[in-house]
Amino acid sequence: MQDEPLIRVECAGKKFCRSFKRSMLYTGLDLARGLVGRTRHAGRLRRKEFWALDGVSFEVRRGECLGLIGPNGAGKSTLLKLLNGIMQPDKGRITTRGRVGALIELGAGFHPLLTGRENIYVNGAVLGFTKRDMAEKVEKIIDFAELRDAIDTPVTYYSSGMYVRLGFAIAAQMEPDVLLLDEILAVGDPGFRAKCYDAIYAILRKAAVIFVSHSVTHVARMCGSVLLLDKGKARHFPDTGDGLVAYLESVDRSAQIGEMRHSNGQTAVTNLRVGCGEGEAPIALGHPFDVRFELTLDPGVRKANVVLTVLARSQQSVASAATARGRIVNTGRPQLVRFHVPRLTLSPEKYALGLSVFDADRLNQVLWYQNVAPFVVQGEARYGAPVTLLGDWTVDDTHSP
Repeated sequence: MQDEPLIRVECAGKKFCRSFKRSMLYTGLDLARGLVGRTRHAGRLRRKEFWALDGVSFEVRRGECLGLIGPNGAGKSTLLKLLNGIMQPDKGRITTRGRVGALIELGAGFHPLLTGRENIYVNGAVLGFTKRDMAEKVEKIIDFAELRDAIDTPVTYYSSGMYVRLGFAIAAQMEPDVLLLDEILAVGDPGFRAKCYDAIYAILRKAAVIFVSHSVTHVARMCGSVLLLDKGKARHFPDTGDGLVAYLESVDRSAQIGEMRHSNGQTAVTNLRVGCGEGEAPIALGHPFDVRFELTLDPGVRKANVVLTVLARSQQSVASAATARGRIVNTGRPQLVRFHVPRLTLSPEKYALGLSVFDADRLNQVLWYQNVAPFVVQGEARYGAPVTLLGDWTVDDTHSP
């Protein structure tokens, strides 16, 4: 049936052993049990074993893209290897229909001593394509990867970006029914990432895609739903935004990034405050926004300028503002510095500030703060982009083209 899932995972579990020697012992015992027709200890843990995945269930149909998210060590790579048939589950059942294309590990499926061209043919043969089939596809793969000058070079000399280019080009051109992608957009230049987006959208018309990324922006753009893994347990969210909120909250609980402050002693910033400009009301999208602090300059600094940045949870700068050079003149007294935004366009999320003060005459930095004054912008979280465009929509059904 057309609507039948291409990927079905039913209560799947995978366990590992923390001791290598004991793991080898268990493997031998399980093989021996299998030879004499006895069941393996698949459903329970033995000494020093743990569940890397436990009770994971979901389905993905043709035309759907499922985002697989979670902190490092949550079980994402293990699940992809189960889906790709590299490993078998210890309990539960995993079913995939059709041809599976995967880019789940840098260099996976490549022989380092073979050239890029030879590896293309090898990958095609593994997926069941004949040499004649591959002769029709190889030029498209080379063109997509933009590696024509290096295609007859052994891949052991490829950079990580070249590996990803070739691996994704192969996966994209093989017309898979199921496509598994692990952090494909984390490596490569912006132009190639744009090509990857276009290719994934084209594949989605007739395939099921599982997309792994730590970037909430990439997941929000690509995925219609998400599966959040945490310590081997899975939660499925039909709404991508809800899943990303849960993911970011789990990251906040597990790892707090501390603030950093440095000054050479010529400058002091005190009473740094972030607010809405209207007392204690919450900071909200479309409302006023203020940053205020008291600045004290050493007599050796005659004039100063300030650079303010807004940092996302990832510590990436998503907005900035700066005074004109020499805008702040040393008066010998503390000065109240205020930056006012009449209509805030930051998307609802958690943020912090970065603050730098420069000596305008010597052009050197005299104070540097990072990840200070955390604040939350209230509103409906969408995670499409860090900035929301505020404007008015109009629809005129009387307009003729």
